[in-house]
Amino acid sequence: MELAKKLPWALPVFLLFCFAIDYGVEASHKLYTSLQSLSAVNVKQVHRTGFHFQSEKNWINGPMYYNGFYHLFYQYNPNGAVWGNIVWAHSISKDLINWKKLEPAIFPSKKFDKYGCWSGSATVLPGNKPIILYTGVVDENMTEVQNYAVPADYSDPYLRKWIKPDNNPLIVADLSVNSTAFRDPTTAWLGRDGNWKILVGSRRKHRGIAYLYTSRDFKNWVKAKHPLHSSAKTGNWECPDFFPVSLHGTNGLDASVMEENNIKHVLKVSLDRTRYDYYTLGTYYPEKDRYIPDKNMVDGLRGLRYDHGNFYASKSFFDPIKKRRILWAWSNESDTVGEDVEKGWAGIQADVEVTFSFHFLDKAEKYDSSWDEYDAQKLCSQKGSTVQGGVGPFGILTLASEDLKEYTPVFFRIFKAKFKHVVLMCSDASSSSLSEGLYKPSFAGFVDVDLTDKKLSLRTLIDHSVVESFGGGGKTCITSRVYPTLAMYENAHLHAFNNGTETIIIEKLDAWSMNSPRIN
Repeated sequence: MELAKKLPWALPVFLLFCFAIDYGVEASHKLYTSLQSLSAVNVKQVHRTGFHFQSEKNWINGPMYYNGFYHLFYQYNPNGAVWGNIVWAHSISKDLINWKKLEPAIFPSKKFDKYGCWSGSATVLPGNKPIILYTGVVDENMTEVQNYAVPADYSDPYLRKWIKPDNNPLIVADLSVNSTAFRDPTTAWLGRDGNWKILVGSRRKHRGIAYLYTSRDFKNWVKAKHPLHSSAKTGNWECPDFFPVSLHGTNGLDASVMEENNIKHVLKVSLDRTRYDYYTLGTYYPEKDRYIPDKNMVDGLRGLRYDHGNFYASKSFFDPIKKRRILWAWSNESDTVGEDVEKGWAGIQADVEVTFSFHFLDKAEKYDSSWDEYDAQKLCSQKGSTVQGGVGPFGILTLASEDLKEYTPVFFRIFKAKFKHVVLMCSDASSSSLSEGLYKPSFAGFVDVDLTDKKLSLRTLIDHSVVESFGGGGKTCITSRVYPTLAMYENAHLHAFNNGTETIIIEKLDAWSMNSPRIN
């Protein structure tokens, strides 16, 4: 099946979608005091996600597996749709698709978290005993401390009730630490020295820091003489995540695995200044408690990203049953605060797989050697789906209205560099909605893929307001949030397109509608 030259909308496929002051107060999360207790009574469901987990209202964070259930803890404002009045809500699932909502696990109730129970992590201690570490806010100056909570009944697989012992807080910032940028303790790992270890994200002036704390008994914690890692000009580090990955297999690893010649470590941080997640791959030296990124790694704004779109505050956990590491992230709403209130939720259905092929790459546009990953988004906004090229742009139009007044294109464009070809992948929300005042960016990343066989694959999950795409077998991922006014339900269409002069062939196109999960 060929996508003819100069015919940008060649193949329609119709789907029914079922689906910064130094050492001062750091306002990472904007408080809308007039709205944070406003009840979300007028709930619109039209853009509500189906198979992506979405709380009934509000904001998401935190995972664990325990006694047959996956537990998802998430920041949640029970009295409104914007950030404030934060508690830890709690849902469980046996399959990560169908969820049962439980009562909040943690909520502000004591002096060590009077002004908020912010994000953190869960660790399962020996004896199969789960424990939560979380950031508590103790005063109006937003001073942050690290607390813990334990289940009231370990025999309850639902873990419905949690206790916050009075010996909290466990960790208080010393005078060398910025106590208003001191949050998000990680899942703990057990070192060879018998000490438990965690990281807490922070900053010193403009240097991002992952402070290391150690403990023999998980109750008395001591700050290490030096951070695990830090990087200049990256700003505050939120939601750090640190875990091993295997060099010789595909299974996930528990955080405490230390096999020097068989693993690397991943350090992921969420940068407050950009609201994106970045990671490096490197070596952890347990004897020194230092992490050194590999030589080809870049810390910060030009570093690697799990996802090049609307994707922040990710957190992973090890699934001991299926021997895999599962990554969760928050894809926040991109419409206005007022609309968040009207909808009643903030943070968050089809599955489409296409294989494109081409006979020649001679017409690929010249790649400027000064471009790098940091420029991909700018390049995508300049060379969108309607700007004709050589090899591309080609891809699919998702959530397209019949008259194409609304559509969200996900596409590739191939460039010719000095010694290789470079693939740009874009997910462009600029034409996604006729609504005014929305954040409608062009997200993009380069795809590190071998074009020897002259093929490119694309998989896109379309879930009402979420368009989540995987290029080159998942080499590059981009998540967008979109809010069409016309392209909804039976009026939402899917098109494959080519706007390049080189002929593109569709070797495979599979599209499925997705059933909605049970949320109760």
